[in-house]
Amino acid sequence: MVPTKKHERTCLHLLILLFATFFTLSSLQAKTRKRSSAKREGWELVWHDEFKGRQLSDEWTRIPRFPNPPEWNKYMSTDDRLYKVGKGKLTLYGLNNDFLPEDTARFLTGGVYTRGKVLFHRGRIDIRLKMDDASGAWPAAWLLPEGPWPHGGEIDIMERLNYDDFAHQTIHSSVTEYDTIARKSQPWHHTAPIRKGDWNVYSVELYKDSVSFLINDRLTFTYRREPEHGPEQFPYDRLMYLLLDMQLGGYWVGRVNPHELPYSYQIDYVRYYKKK
Repeated sequence: MVPTKKHERTCLHLLILLFATFFTLSSLQAKTRKRSSAKREGWELVWHDEFKGRQLSDEWTRIPRFPNPPEWNKYMSTDDRLYKVGKGKLTLYGLNNDFLPEDTARFLTGGVYTRGKVLFHRGRIDIRLKMDDASGAWPAAWLLPEGPWPHGGEIDIMERLNYDDFAHQTIHSSVTEYDTIARKSQPWHHTAPIRKGDWNVYSVELYKDSVSFLINDRLTFTYRREPEHGPEQFPYDRLMYLLLDMQLGGYWVGRVNPHELPYSYQIDYVRYYKKK
């Protein structure tokens, strides 16, 4: 039987219908997976930001540049061009500074924190992130308390450098920084592979006597309290605020290639859970 034009049109319509059905089902499954991932067995979701809408919620503040800034804060700016909220995510940018002549910084970077607004103490934090590759790029997600550094502690949920296909997860305290004996009692820094160029979920679980780190739901390492080394060894059982920011250049990350900018650092969500 020789196919007619009518048969050809019918087959074409069926193929289009099948493709549309498959695409719709795939999209719905993806959305369902994203929604269901907010539910964790044994955990209760107590705070989250999915970055809906077109502006940051009042629970975040753009990080200003401090007087005599530390290296991570060297190029921080609150300029609108470094921030974008849309399509369900927050994007922070690193740019060549060719638009703020009154600012002498060569580069400008964006960052936000929950300082004085949302504080975290025990529980689990999940942060879904995606970042560009660039020489000298140093995006981070981390926790700090109020008070002098490093005595109050620092928890680095994620730091990633340049083009690396792995991320750093680290804790800091006066022991890790200054006590050359006690700091050797257990690992306080770890690297683990990530899906480069794709979304990854970075997590930390905060307990009374331990801090555990995860990437894509896989445990990377745990740092534990050691009473024999005194309270300075484990200052992490306290209220802390969250920082999401990036830096360009520095002693650790190396030099910036300005031709690789702009750089984007995307945050899909932040979710905070408590044990049921």
